[in-house]
Parts: sequence; C-alpha cells; structure tokens
Amino acid sequence: MKRPLFATTLVLVGLGLGATLLRDQVPPGTAQPADVPQAERAARLENEQNTMSIVRRYEPGLVFISTEQQVVRQDPMGWMFGGDPETQVQQGIGSGFFVNKAGDILTNYHVIAAQSPTGAAERITIRLMGREESVPARVIGLAPQYDLALLRAEKLDPKLITPIPLGNSDTLAVGQKAVAMGAPFGLDFSVTEGIVSSTARTIPIGFNGAGEGIMQRAIQTDAAINPGNSGGPLLDSSGKVIGINTQIISPGVQAGGVGQNAGVGFAIPVNAARNLLPRLQQAGGGVVSAPRLGVSAGLIVQSAQGAVAAGLSALSSSAKQDLDLPETGLVIGEVAPGSPAARAGLRGARQTQAFRGGEIALGSDVIVQADGKVVDALEDLQSALLDKQEGDQVKLQVVRGGERREVKVTLDASAFE
Repeated sequence: MKRPLFATTLVLVGLGLGATLLRDQVPPGTAQPADVPQAERAARLENEQNTMSIVRRYEPGLVFISTEQQVVRQDPMGWMFGGDPETQVQQGIGSGFFVNKAGDILTNYHVIAAQSPTGAAERITIRLMGREESVPARVIGLAPQYDLALLRAEKLDPKLITPIPLGNSDTLAVGQKAVAMGAPFGLDFSVTEGIVSSTARTIPIGFNGAGEGIMQRAIQTDAAINPGNSGGPLLDSSGKVIGINTQIISPGVQAGGVGQNAGVGFAIPVNAARNLLPRLQQAGGGVVSAPRLGVSAGLIVQSAQGAVAAGLSALSSSAKQDLDLPETGLVIGEVAPGSPAARAGLRGARQTQAFRGGEIALGSDVIVQADGKVVDALEDLQSALLDKQEGDQVKLQVVRGGERREVKVTLDASAFE
C-alpha cells in the first residue's frame, strides 16, 4: 500500500517542481503583457456566450425519442422441454429535431428501425425539453439507405414546436465550431462542443438490402457523441444544422465492451437530408429509396450467406484475362427497359456463363467509375447516386469489348420510383 502512495507523491511533487523550475527560469524583471490574459478571457467568454446563445435558442427544438417493439424469443433450452417462446418488449432511445413548423422530426433510421412489416418500431413516442409527458409519433417516411427517417408527433401543441434551421454542409471548413445535441446514454437534452475534424470522410452509413452499410460522405467531429445521440443535430456557430449525428468509432465496442466516445464521431451532411426531405414528406409512411440507374449485377458468387452480387475483384486475375475483363468493375447483368441506363445506351448480358462458385454475364458493359469514383459493386454505384436529384447527370466510365468509353446517364422520374 505504501508503494503506490509513494509513486503518487512523486508525481505530485514532480509536477510542482516542474512548475517551480519553469517559474524560476523567467528572467527577473520580465513582465508579461497585461492585455494577453485579458484577451484570452474575452475570447473564452465570447465562445461561451455563443454556445449558450445557441443552446437557449435551439435546444427547445431537440426531441427525445423512445421506441418499443415486441419481439418473440425462444429459450435456447425450451425445445428440449416443450417450452413456449416468450414475448419481450425491446426498448430503444435516440434523438431527433424539428425541421419545420408542421412538426416534422428528422432522425436516424436506425433509431426507430425494427423487424416489422413497416420497418419501424410498433410504438414511437417523443418528449420535449422541460416537459414530463410523452406523446406518440408516427412515421412519415423512411430512408434506410441514407439512415434517415421523418416522424411527426400527434396531438402536439404547435406552440411547442421550435424548428432548428438547416445550414449548408457544402461550405464547411475543418476547424470550425460544432455543437452536438442529443441524449447520450439516455441523458436527454445534453450538449457537447468541439470542432469539425474532417469534411471528407467516407464511411458506411445507410443500409442496403443485406443490412450492410452504403459508403457515403460524412462529417467527422470531436464533439462528444455517444449512444443515444443518434439522430440529434450537429450545429455550427450560427445555430444552423450542419449534420445529423449518426456514428462513432469506439475502441470499447472493438474490445467487446460498450460503445463510448473516443473523440471520433460522424454526422450525415445536412445537405443530403435537405435533398431527401421532400421525398420523405411525400412517402406516406413508406420507404424512400436511393436513385436507380436500372441495372442489375452480372456477377453472382456463392458465399456463406448464399448467392450474392459481387464486383470483378472477386475473380482471379487469370479468369479476368481469359474473359477480357478489367481488374475491377461492376458487370451489368440486365438493363431495365425504359430506365435511365437503357436510355443512355448501356448494354446488358448477351448470355451467362456458369463457373465453380457462381455465374457471370458475358457481352455486357462493365461500369468501372461513376463521377470519377471507382466502382466494384452495386453499393459503389449506389454511393455515387445518393445525393442526386431528378435531372442530374451521372458520368460513367464503361468498358465495352475491351475499350473504355464515357457514358452520361440522366436521372429522370423513373430513377426515383
């Protein structure tokens, strides 16, 4: 017991000694400018006042979200003794925020997602700051591929709705202030502050049909984000939303523990949500999908999960040489009639060839790039389309008959159906 105490004493003494030595090294008569500490105090005060102003004005627009879902679980030993499955109530929490005076609430899809016919939890309630009672909310629209959802509270007094204005995530700069609001670990209506650490991270955010994330651009911030912050707003110094908090990198999870902040959090850029908002508002409680070109994958391989679409990187180099195919790319299987891909002249398979472990389309185009980004899977193509709107063009680089060419595909209304 004495040894740790001795070590601690040494540390404390050492810190004190270091301070004394540093003080003694200042030449006598050297005075520090009197205005430096005062300027520092003023700068701190200005930032504090800015943060407090943002919180006072817009924290009432923050929403605490609770979900409940009945799930049926079978006792692992029940089948041996004839036990019946039992029904349990699965609960979840998250955050959201008002985006308009109509009471639309933006949040993450994974906050309210559930294994149900609708894709959402059976019971969703919201609670506002300073109020004890919760009110039910219904789903207006879901966008799993973007990890976004739009809710609307029922029977809520319009006077209680405080929308938070949406900013412009395209103008973000590394180093600028970021304020995160949410309910970390269920501690509702919490505020943290940091900076924008990066504006150009690409991480898997949304969910494809297999439950895997789709690579998307994200905002990285060191403002503390923890479980429960999901769906809450990330604000700039003007109080405008620049992102929707969605994920963290957590060494705790990687070590098998509970996820917790490690100074690396991610937010969905608000411009992606802004572009999607009109479609979510018109979804009638249904699912909004990312734009589609109208092509299917032409390389199918067998895996532990069954038959899955794959990119050319899944094949051996010798196989690709034999078939005169590039090293990476998305082989087109079929082109849907009347689709943007069909109108752009993209070609589907003439025939298919089976091989050990799968089959591949022959004679079709191979998409190798979309808007300058490498494509090697359907998810890569989806990633390039996520921020597109009707009328936008996608520049594809395609290999046809061993030659590369550029094809421009215009997204019309059929791409969003």
